Amino acid sequence: MDQAELTTVQVLKRDIPWETYMTTKLITGTCLQLLRRYDKRSESYRATLLDDDGPAYVREFVNILRAINKQETVEYILALIDEILTANPKRARLFHDKSLANEDTYEPFLRLLWKDNWYMQEKTCKILSLIVSARPKTQNGLYENGASNSKSKFNSIDDVLKRLVEWLCAQLKKPSHPTRGVPTAISCLATLLKEPLVRSSFVQADGVKLLVPLISPASTQQSIQLLYETCLCVWLLSYYEPAVEYLATSRTLPRLLEVVKGSTKEKVVRVVVLTLKNLHSKGTFGAQMVDLGLPQIVQNLKAQAWSDEDLLEALNQLEEGLKDNIKKLSSFDKYKQEVLLGHLDWSPMHKDPNFWRENITKFEENDFQILRVLITILDTSSDPRALAVACYDLAQFIQNHPAGRIIVTDLKAKERIMKLMNHENAEVTKNALFCIQRLFLGAKYASFLQA
Repeated sequence: MDQAELTTVQVLKRDIPWETYMTTKLITGTCLQLLRRYDKRSESYRATLLDDDGPAYVREFVNILRAINKQETVEYILALIDEILTANPKRARLFHDKSLANEDTYEPFLRLLWKDNWYMQEKTCKILSLIVSARPKTQNGLYENGASNSKSKFNSIDDVLKRLVEWLCAQLKKPSHPTRGVPTAISCLATLLKEPLVRSSFVQADGVKLLVPLISPASTQQSIQLLYETCLCVWLLSYYEPAVEYLATSRTLPRLLEVVKGSTKEKVVRVVVLTLKNLHSKGTFGAQMVDLGLPQIVQNLKAQAWSDEDLLEALNQLEEGLKDNIKKLSSFDKYKQEVLLGHLDWSPMHKDPNFWRENITKFEENDFQILRVLITILDTSSDPRALAVACYDLAQFIQNHPAGRIIVTDLKAKERIMKLMNHENAEVTKNALFCIQRLFLGAKYASFLQA
């Protein structure tokens, strides 16, 4: 059977020749005795055995993975461990029992992670993620750094986590399985990114950019789960400053807003809102959120019937945060954000005489950066509204700045504006003409013609 399509149920139907392994001394008599008691028994009976002697079973399972290379047997042991952890994820703590202090429980799994066998990879990734996440914590809430046995080349948990992140990033770039590779990697990341070291390793491996394309509205149940776990990863990364810096320069924010506008799945909306709440006070996120219409989106979300109290509280906090953010932004900050994002529209400030009088000298900042961007918009934008507003704003600059006509001429805006006088859109034509009149004829005569 194709290993990529193998199921745990199918694997556990196999009869493994444990007696032969004991005869050839690949397993001990004690191991054989434990396996005879455990193998092919009912779930409740196996649970009792694990309650009574769980660490002993873990030791033998790991020893088998270390000693036996036969594919069918390795898959069988992985299936047994996966079954144990699926039934009760807390049993991952068994791998950290004090009686196993001298055992290197990580090494066999790290080796299997890179085998050319999807079933082994998938089960190993899940098992290893649960095991490392279940290791004991110190009194201050941090994970212990549990060094492995000196027999292993993987001599610290740092090495284990870095190797695991390396494999996860490799899956996101080039999945071993066409449909399950990426979901498996994202699911494990959602478990592991709670750890600072994993966040650091993931960012250093340039993994954040691999998440961004996965943030898109979902339709099927499988894609909804993938979307949820991807957003969960982004939420966990929103607590880590180097990751936030990357998120700020990517398309993450617009994608998150598209998801939250179009999703009806409460858990997806909740994790996106929590992420936005984390990000809104950092860097330029707040200004971008205002510009992208998040305040209205929050209002729409609050009008819906959500049962999750955490979501409702997060929406209220996000709403208050955005209000504070809007208050802190000066009118010129908002204007600057609008221009830099290229989202020009007829917002009130454009036609407010006070805005131009009070902020005209700020256009000189960074060698007339905003003015240069407005001129670039004339060259590059295909949006008639943006072109019309850019022409109008240049006209306002010419009128209100003492050297406005000279500066705009020196920046070679005249040719660009004149081209737009023949634009197919009447609004663009009108404002291009108005700007040229300001440039050539002076403010008073242009105002007369505009009227």
